Amino acid sequence: MTLAIETLPIDPVIDRATDSLVCVVLPTYNEADNLPALTAALLALPIANLQVIVVDDSSPDGTGVAADRLAARHPGRVHVLHRTEARGLGRAYLDGFRRALQLGAQYIVQMDADFSHSPADVPRLLEASQNADLVIGSRYVEGGGLDSDWSWWRRFLSWWANKVWAQLFLGTQVQDVTAGFRCWRRATLQGIGLERVRSNGYVFQVEMSYMAERLNYRIIEIPIFFEERRVGRSKMTAGVKFEATWRTVALRWRHRHLAHDGRMRPAPVAKEALLAQGSDPTS
Repeated sequence: MTLAIETLPIDPVIDRATDSLVCVVLPTYNEADNLPALTAALLALPIANLQVIVVDDSSPDGTGVAADRLAARHPGRVHVLHRTEARGLGRAYLDGFRRALQLGAQYIVQMDADFSHSPADVPRLLEASQNADLVIGSRYVEGGGLDSDWSWWRRFLSWWANKVWAQLFLGTQVQDVTAGFRCWRRATLQGIGLERVRSNGYVFQVEMSYMAERLNYRIIEIPIFFEERRVGRSKMTAGVKFEATWRTVALRWRHRHLAHDGRMRPAPVAKEALLAQGSDPTS
């Protein structure tokens, strides 16, 4: 595994990345006020072959309707998954990842839909991906930071979860293991094996990072500024963080046998298509 910290320009020229399909996965719940502006910002990036996948968990505020309108306005560039069962952040991301693989994406970006993660940083993630299997936009490497509106208690919980708890129990070298702003290579997600991921809440981020480390993938963290959401209320509560903390302990036991030779073989495209549709390709 390779861990590194790199500071890259905000607006690089990404020759190799733009030749391949880039899918940005946005899990949403009550983000109707943020989604149109965020989608517009993503589609305006200097990345010719970029598509957006919105994964909505039946938002009561009409986010799903807003997403459908965006898909109609940008056919072939915006895709929408409406989820009504087995909801949750982890499952939303897994469904979005599967759809991205089905579409043929070579780079899969995951990010929050509330502008906490800046669309302007997506090119930096892609540029770093030329030398890594997973790139993490990190708050806890040199140059990274948190919004000043964060309370001391929220800052402490986040710092403790990343710098103390995860490193103590998992032995992880990633500095921001709970980060939700990432760029995955297609082969990395295939090698991890999405069917082996069990977490659903915010501990999903920890499990994915931990599995990538255990499988000896090349990981780079680049600094980002984590902005407080512009519209709406945060879904991250102290209770959610404490739940993620105790669930982290189980990850070490669950993946205790993972090693470099435990990488999964890439699935055929037809199988990925069935998985994206929630079907069992073996039945």
